Formats: sequence, C-alpha cells, structure tokens
Amino acid sequence: MLTIDRATRDAIIAHARRDHPDEACGVVAGPIGSDRPARHVPMVNAAMSPTFYEFDSGDLLRLYRDMDDRDEEPVVIYHSHTATEAYPSRTDVNLASEPNAHYVLVSTRDGGEVEGTDVDFRSYRIVDGEVTEEEVTIVERYDT
Repeated sequence: MLTIDRATRDAIIAHARRDHPDEACGVVAGPIGSDRPARHVPMVNAAMSPTFYEFDSGDLLRLYRDMDDRDEEPVVIYHSHTATEAYPSRTDVNLASEPNAHYVLVSTRDGGEVEGTDVDFRSYRIVDGEVTEEEVTIVERYDT
C-alpha cells in the first residue's frame, strides 16, 4: 500500500497537467527504509513525448547523488499517460529498476489535463516484470 500526503499527490497531478500533452515524470524521495514519500522532485521528460518518458541522464545522476547525500531513496517513481489509462505499459515494466519503489501513474486523458477535472491516480509495485496494483491512501499529513 502507498500512503502519500495530499500535498505531494496534488503536486504530482499538477505536474502531469502542466506537461500535458507530453508525459510528465519525476521522483518522490524519502528516508531510506521509511517507505514514506517526503520530497517531490519533478523531472524533465528528456524525450518530450506524449507516449514515452525518459529521465535526463545528467539530471538523474545528480538526483541520485543528492539522495545519497541526504540518506534518501526513491520511494515513488511517477509518470503520466496522456492518452491511455494509468496502467504500466510493456516499456514501463521493462524500465522498472527499483524493486522497492511505488510506481505511480497519472492519466490525463479525457480532459484530465484541465484543473478541476478528475484524473486516474494509481500505484503499482513492479518486481521482476510482474505488475501488482496497490491501494493508495491519501493523508493530510504523516503521523510522526
């Protein structure tokens, strides 16, 4: 199960809407071993494509170095689908390389790019090519 605070969920959705019609992508880092998404890091889709996302290799290297310095790991890896449902494509599954991460997909199809409209926000675990959808719980803030 993914537990995520409303502000971070809303920031991910806003990023997906902002980048539409291209796919948006990013990471939410959190303390190692906590499974708590804490720091939203929107990334640039280097592919600049409505059907594919790609992290810029230099940006990704800087992010991983920064996470190392902060004792963080990627808790959520997210991207949007602009014309299809929020379900991992074959390419998404093949690129999934963080077995402990929650893979969040946001679909902005059917007008979801417009503020105030509903979007499909779903989370998956992807391990060894196997996709498992998980429940998403939205909290106002994390209990300490």
